Amino acid sequence: MQSNSKALMVQGTTSDAGKSVLVAGLCRVLARKGIKVAPFKPQNMALNSAVTPDGGEIGRAQAVQALAANIESNVHMNPVLLKPQTDTGAQVIFQGKATTTVDAIGYQSYKKTALPVVMESFAILQAEYETVLIEGAGSPAEINLRENDIANMGFAEETDIPVIIVADIDRGGVFAHLYGTLALLSESEQKRVKGFVINRFRGDISLLQPGLDWLEEKTGKPVIGVLPYLHGFDLEAEDAINAEQVNGEQSKLNVVVPVLPRISNHTDFDALRVNPDVNLRYVGDGQRLGQADLIILPGSKAVRSDLEYLRSQGWDKDIQRHIRLGGKVMGICGGYQMLGRWIHDPLGIESASGSTAGLGYLDIETELKPQKTLTNVSGTITLDGQSAPVKGYEIHAGVTTGHASAPVMLQSSQRDGATSDCNQVFGSYLHGIFDNSQAASTIFGWAGATDVAQIDHQANQQLAINRIADAIEQHLDLKQLWPEFYQ
Repeated sequence: MQSNSKALMVQGTTSDAGKSVLVAGLCRVLARKGIKVAPFKPQNMALNSAVTPDGGEIGRAQAVQALAANIESNVHMNPVLLKPQTDTGAQVIFQGKATTTVDAIGYQSYKKTALPVVMESFAILQAEYETVLIEGAGSPAEINLRENDIANMGFAEETDIPVIIVADIDRGGVFAHLYGTLALLSESEQKRVKGFVINRFRGDISLLQPGLDWLEEKTGKPVIGVLPYLHGFDLEAEDAINAEQVNGEQSKLNVVVPVLPRISNHTDFDALRVNPDVNLRYVGDGQRLGQADLIILPGSKAVRSDLEYLRSQGWDKDIQRHIRLGGKVMGICGGYQMLGRWIHDPLGIESASGSTAGLGYLDIETELKPQKTLTNVSGTITLDGQSAPVKGYEIHAGVTTGHASAPVMLQSSQRDGATSDCNQVFGSYLHGIFDNSQAASTIFGWAGATDVAQIDHQANQQLAINRIADAIEQHLDLKQLWPEFYQ
């Protein structure tokens, strides 16, 4: 397929090599030049998702890349999203809407069904934008996944577009990663690789030069640039939890988040992680929740099985003790459902059909339904008599009913969430609730900390995008990528 619209694909030697961030930075670089650019990821596997203005669900990375391009996100930027529900099965989302659930083996044949969806969305973006920046998934050298590939070189071959390959030098073995990845590609795939980008380099570039010369000589491909390690750089991760703390020595609020097997949208906690007055601690397998001012149960893609896991870890006993000693507990989305009396799944939406008793702290019950709620909302949150504006987004299959008082009044005149009679527990469906500094302060005050710093999450996002764009403009030879844009 030959296209008249310009496009470039960024593939990586590994997961987390820097593809998402590089695409976001390149989107901002081109947007600064007044070029109408859109991001695209044919297939994404992630439990961090976003709701688009047109009411669909895509990977959060593509929503951030759209922000970097100074455009609204839409479902065509990530036409295939896979949300793992078990170790071998995932929900399949086509152009923003859930369609089916398949296991890993079944999806290999299902890719043939996905390809027309991917191609349709790509054509729609090409018709509207001057250029499209495409992010690959994982590595193109994963031999076991190459048949019917729609995420990496299979897509690049189908659309006849050039590719650059990025590797993270901070992991070690960068030259083996780049040389080996290229060597495992077919001859036609190798020809479409325009060059390499090395990411997250620390130190004097002159010390790296012999390796760069060797790589270019052995592969015949140029190193387009070496991006420096950006200290304090913070742009939400596509899927892996970023536990790096930015807090001060004297934290005013101690927050604990249990890491569930199918934790979703953990980006909810990024604004807490970078707050100097908040000590955010993720607790994993075999650990106790320990002392905290606030325990937050996160979202989940498999609520009933994650609740069973929570109990198997003894975290239900930790929560019980925490409340008995006067601590506060909050639940977001799936975590909110867990705090209720029952979770019913009569149709087997997420797992085997049946019901699971909740933790029982909120007077609510949830029934999982086939139709997901996907919406961006705004309103007012009120806790302890203090109110603040709040914005967020909802992604959930559950319909929750009950008699508990609801802390959030939405502009649609609907109410969201529930608060316990003892005022020590509350939950909400709103992802992104801490991204609003005033809403976050209201929650902090409810949890007993009234003077926590306010963090402007949106401003931090823009700062991070501009930092990577500045680094790209300084360290990459953009003329090699777009001679038509850089004379």
